[in-house]
Formats: sequence, C-alpha cells, structure tokens
Amino acid sequence: MFELFRPTFEANSLDHISIGRLLQDGIKGLIIDLDNTMTPWNDVEVGPKVAAWFKALKEAGIKACVVSNNKRKQRVAVVADRLGIPFVFRATKPRRRAFRAGMALLGTGPLDTAVIGDQLFTDIMGGNRLGLYTILVVPMSSREFIGTRFMRQMEKAVLWLMKKASAPKPDSPKAH
Repeated sequence: MFELFRPTFEANSLDHISIGRLLQDGIKGLIIDLDNTMTPWNDVEVGPKVAAWFKALKEAGIKACVVSNNKRKQRVAVVADRLGIPFVFRATKPRRRAFRAGMALLGTGPLDTAVIGDQLFTDIMGGNRLGLYTILVVPMSSREFIGTRFMRQMEKAVLWLMKKASAPKPDSPKAH
C-alpha cells in the first residue's frame, strides 16, 4: 500500500550519500531536487560540503541533473550552472514526464538512475512511479513554500502509518 512512498534508502543530507554505494548499486545518473535538497529553499548558494560532494560525484563518473518544480528558470539555472550540470524547471513532479526528461538529459534509464529529494509526494513518489532508485534526504531548512509546509503534515502522517504497518504484530513471531 505504501510502496510508492518508500525510498530505497534515507540520508541526513546530500553530502551524506555514499558515492561508493551509488556506484556499487549501478547508479550512473542522479536526478536531484533543488529546494531544501541542494540549497536552502529559495536560495542560490551551494554550501561547501554539497559542492565538494558534486566534485567527487563527477570524479566518480556519475552524472547529475537538477529537476525542480520551481517556476523560475533563472534561479534553477544559476545553481545548475555553478555545478556544471543540466536542469529541468517547472517539472511538475511527481509526474513521470519530469523524470523522463531528467533521464534524457543524463542519457540513463530506470535501472541506472536515482532520484534524490526531500519530499515523499514529489521526489520519492515520482521516482518510484517509474521504478527508479530513490533517496529521501532531510530538508536543509525549515523555511519552505507554504504549500510544501502543508504537504509536510501529510508526509508525517504517511510516515507514521508506514512505520505502524511495518511494526511486528504483538502475537507474531517477530515480536518475540
């Protein structure tokens, strides 16, 4: 029931994602969310840890692109240009079209592409709809678009239900 919302794995932040693990898992391309994943919401500054992670990513031969629902092309372009990666703006995630556009830019397919983002209902759900490898990160900042704040409440409920559904029943063998 919750498979669309279950990430392949979770990380505290982008720079805590092991590039070695990505390589080991056959990942050649990354579709990465912008706001609160790469930069704080509505910001164009890439922190030094994130910049270093992107440098190591390139050295490892993994391609990346930004796929953002942000409507301002210039803002998305500034961050993508600083990192030397392509981008998709006005992505309308979780629609499949956005993820397919990202894979086309990367030259990858569903078996070797991962999605990294901070939201269950856009990044993780969208990636899972195409069978992609998905990584949920903790949002960088509590500052967010008002609509995202509302969605966070729904995410909390889904995460609680997922945890409850996966907990062993008191009379099951796993509970003992």
